Amino acid sequence: MDPFPQGESRTRSNEGLLRTTIVLDGGGACIAEARQLTAAFLARVQAEHGIPVSLRAMDVTQLVVSELVTNARKYAPGPVRLELRVVGAAVDVTVWDSDPVLPVAQAPDPGRVGRHGLEIVRAVSQGFEVRREPVGKRVRARIALWDDPAGRPSGHPPL
Repeated sequence: MDPFPQGESRTRSNEGLLRTTIVLDGGGACIAEARQLTAAFLARVQAEHGIPVSLRAMDVTQLVVSELVTNARKYAPGPVRLELRVVGAAVDVTVWDSDPVLPVAQAPDPGRVGRHGLEIVRAVSQGFEVRREPVGKRVRARIALWDDPAGRPSGHPPL
């Protein structure tokens, strides 16, 4: 990893790869800051690069960012690194934190209050992975940027 100083953000476009990275301090405002960065990044992707981003993709991506950054802030001390990267017709949301313990989705329980974040992320994402790193872990979710003409999220089979 090539961590940036806390609070620094970069957007790069090279070889068709669009991405932005920010290191958040892990404080209370970092979740809102991460959502705002996500909305601004996807708006730039659409406006400056002509890549369509559906309203659903904008909302779902901000939800996934919020859930993953919330978990990192809750369970890991220190900074949180957020990377957003456009890959084809999707955006990859990657969150790194310093805790090596890998998250585990719990069995569905309608009586449980809270702790549904990972279930939500997995349900709305096209892809999901968790990897232990030399320091901490990296959690990645992939979200389709647009819906197909029938209104289904891209890449999801018809019901």
